[in-house]
Amino acid sequence: MSPKELLYIEDALGHAQHMEKKCHQCATQIQDEELKVVVERLANKHKMIFNQFYQLLNQ
Repeated sequence: MSPKELLYIEDALGHAQHMEKKCHQCATQIQDEELKVVVERLANKHKMIFNQFYQLLNQ
């Protein structure tokens, strides 16, 4: 892999982690339970994306 490709991968993993963290932070501040569940699901989705991408790189 080229250095540019590695930077892209690092960026993609960082974005997934950042979005998971931000969704969790937002969810703690939301009063509406239905909306809170939706945001928590988004956080879990970003965590899943990170894990899948990371596992793909480890193959």
